[in-house]
Amino acid sequence: MSDEIKPRGLARGLTNYGDNAFSLYLRRSMASSMGYSKDMLNKPVIGICSSGSGYNNCHRLMPELVEAAKRGVLAAGGLPIDFPTISLGEVFLSPTSMMYRNLMSMDVEEMIRAQPMDAVVVIGGCDKTMPAQLMGAANAEVPVVHCVVGPMMTSPYNGDRLGACTDCRRFWGKYRAGEIDEAGINRVETGLATTAGTCAVMGTASTMAAIAETLGMLLPGTATIPAIHADRIRAAEASGVRAMELALANGSDKLLPRDIITKESVENALRVLLAIGGSTNAIVHLTAVAGRLGIPVPLDRLNVLSDETPVIVDLKPTGQHYMEDLFAAGGIGAVLKELRPLLNLDCMTVAGETLGQRLDRELEENLWCDPEVVKPLTAPYQDKGGLVALFGSLAPRGAILKRSAADPKLFETEGRAVVFRDLADLAARIDSDDLDVKPDDVLVLQNAGPKSPAAMPEAGYLPIPKKLARAGLKDMLRISDARMSGTAFGTIVLHVTPEAADGGPLGLVRDGDRIRVSVENRTIELLVDQAELDKRRAASPPTAAQPEFKRGYRKIYMDHVLQADGGVDFDFLRAVD
Repeated sequence: MSDEIKPRGLARGLTNYGDNAFSLYLRRSMASSMGYSKDMLNKPVIGICSSGSGYNNCHRLMPELVEAAKRGVLAAGGLPIDFPTISLGEVFLSPTSMMYRNLMSMDVEEMIRAQPMDAVVVIGGCDKTMPAQLMGAANAEVPVVHCVVGPMMTSPYNGDRLGACTDCRRFWGKYRAGEIDEAGINRVETGLATTAGTCAVMGTASTMAAIAETLGMLLPGTATIPAIHADRIRAAEASGVRAMELALANGSDKLLPRDIITKESVENALRVLLAIGGSTNAIVHLTAVAGRLGIPVPLDRLNVLSDETPVIVDLKPTGQHYMEDLFAAGGIGAVLKELRPLLNLDCMTVAGETLGQRLDRELEENLWCDPEVVKPLTAPYQDKGGLVALFGSLAPRGAILKRSAADPKLFETEGRAVVFRDLADLAARIDSDDLDVKPDDVLVLQNAGPKSPAAMPEAGYLPIPKKLARAGLKDMLRISDARMSGTAFGTIVLHVTPEAADGGPLGLVRDGDRIRVSVENRTIELLVDQAELDKRRAASPPTAAQPEFKRGYRKIYMDHVLQADGGVDFDFLRAVD
């Protein structure tokens, strides 16, 4: 059937009453009760999918973005219909928003599939919200234009600036070390997040926005616009206009997500992730998004790209600047311009132009770039990419280190393990003066991965033991199967796979074991012989740590969640061969 004679607007996907004419008659009748004229009900329908919530501070200005997107649709001749989905406010969910990312992705996918729309604008931005939306939209049979809420602005503080959340961790470390008092940390608390928007640094939300623009799912130049900037509203309006154009397009011009998210564009996204010193979480999320379309994201390939792709953005937590500075410096367009020799330029974008065509157009427009924030490829901020994958007896299927935000002096380390069985054990003992720990030890957290009771929270940023922090120690090697915030920093190995609670070697580590990490060799080794490990496994099976859920979503989660190398997605949501 050709596009010209397929049902459009309210005639799409009729409710099944056994009589399609009756179904359309009833649908139009119910829609008219909302005050639409017959003329409006005959127009193409553009869904406006949003994730605003009173539990999501990042999305405080969601209502005006929804209204702007609707305005764009109306201006282009369509009928906008907004609808909500689950919202994931990072700091308001227990045990962690990561547990509910897949649930939100299912909500997005099914509501796009089930409701009548010819295209959809999807608006979000918080850490797990945007990955969930990309995962849910990946298999949409209508065009999708993504729009993000944008980062928050910084606040002045003692002649400096504060921006969530790298600064929140920096000052909390100072507070734990006794360098600032209660009054000081209270002042910081009230100044960290003073506007709407996502974190002001290259955390997970900003990283995923950069990845989405690189993939081609955002309109060019829109990833870094601050949440409170007028351009953010104009971006939402333009997204509505573009969605309407795509709804009316035919053939290859229609551009479904599968036409945009390809093996080549995913590799471009990995390049940008490495070049911006982006969040470790992005590896898990991009793996999940790509996995919905059957596109692999192998960690050994990440290592190859990391050695070829330098960090060119000077931005916290890797550098010193903030997202508002990156926006002023040319945004992701400036990054793509520098990376051009390394990119696949034939990838199509939602704007209807290839990446190469976009960069050619921006070159002709002579868009300004600030070399203080976005460094030239020939004189990068760091010579190698921000992330590296490690493999070995402690992580047979891989682990991730954000080397751009770590101490190079710890890249080649062998030390004694100081083990915490879980987060409760960590909380109970980390600040004890009796804790047997020295600066050259290796802190190990177990049972914080996807199948643990904690469900892979951002707990991999293990605090420096208080007695060492008070002595001036700023960093030490830390290893876990958890994640950490993209805003965090330090020499921290994450996503150890398989996790402890799924039988991985991490669960067999005991106090005093020797662990060796080599970033140069990409290795992470537990220096304990196999016979001893077998004895430990027999005495205490690591999988005993898995919680047993009897009902509801948590049972679905535990029965079907994959490990980090599967994007922590559900096995039944991945592409079917």
